[in-house]
Amino acid sequence: MINIEELKEKAITKIKEATSLKELDDIKVNYLGKKGEITAIMQTFRDMAEEDRKKLGKIINDAKVSIDELIRERQKSFNAAILNEKLKMESIDVTLPSKKVGIGHLHPCTIVFNDVKDIFEKMGYTVVTGPEIEYDEYNFEKLNIEKGHPARDEQDTFYINDKVLLRTQTSPVQARVMEKGKLPICIISAGRVFRSDSVDATHSPTFHQIEGLVVSDNISFADLKGTLTTFAKSFFGEDIKTRFRPHHFPFTEPSAEMDVSCFKCGGKGCRFCKGEGWIEILGCGMVNPRVYELCGLDKDKCQGFAFGMGIERLALLKYEIDDMRLLYENDVRFLSQFD
Repeated sequence: MINIEELKEKAITKIKEATSLKELDDIKVNYLGKKGEITAIMQTFRDMAEEDRKKLGKIINDAKVSIDELIRERQKSFNAAILNEKLKMESIDVTLPSKKVGIGHLHPCTIVFNDVKDIFEKMGYTVVTGPEIEYDEYNFEKLNIEKGHPARDEQDTFYINDKVLLRTQTSPVQARVMEKGKLPICIISAGRVFRSDSVDATHSPTFHQIEGLVVSDNISFADLKGTLTTFAKSFFGEDIKTRFRPHHFPFTEPSAEMDVSCFKCGGKGCRFCKGEGWIEILGCGMVNPRVYELCGLDKDKCQGFAFGMGIERLALLKYEIDDMRLLYENDVRFLSQFD
């Protein structure tokens, strides 16, 4: 009969004398592997009587457990020794200065938005947001932009289907607010908008707008001019002058574009203002009575004004940046200039 105890003691001796993890792995394979000595013994069981098979099976199983446990203990010992050696070779000087941690910077568009928002909040405006994926009904129809209008062309608008699109302006937020019928209204709506434009120094398929809406029962164009002049002086400086030129927007009637005097040359004419002395800032006007009807308000009891401006355009002007693409490249060297 095979002497299992002698085989076990032989394996234990080799395990104790092993000097590396590789030797332990070889011992484990030689005794416990698929072609190991103990595995070979177990394959002879089928030729034994059942009583001998049970007796030998218990002895072999005990031997396997003992060998395996001892191998595991020795492996832990070797791993601990390797770690200690590694730690001895490594050193940490706690007196060394720490690595400099870079501090993030607000994006110039974020800075401009916060400035604009603060100015209008001080005038009593409330910030309202809306969905970027919008219904055609709110983006166009309720704003008096009827079917066939050039603004609805697929060349300018990202359509998802016939009724859903990526909003081309933040004005749908104003339509949603008016639809609730709660007056007076004094809000600004801000967010990302989308236009099917090619990327260049002054255009991008996605940018940000901030628009304002005031609706009550006694609002005039003078209120609009006073509000936007106050904004311009707060944003660009007290010496800024404003002028309003007639324009056309479906949402407003009468409509205008507002210019500010060039803050580089004081209106004398320079390269920054292309020699005109004035810089276009935004579009505005009195809300078209048709819009009140489309949004469920009584046009005979409502008067109000609306205006809108691009955040990127304001950022380009304020920081004298000549290429809009710089705003989207995320170059830390560029962004770190705007604290």
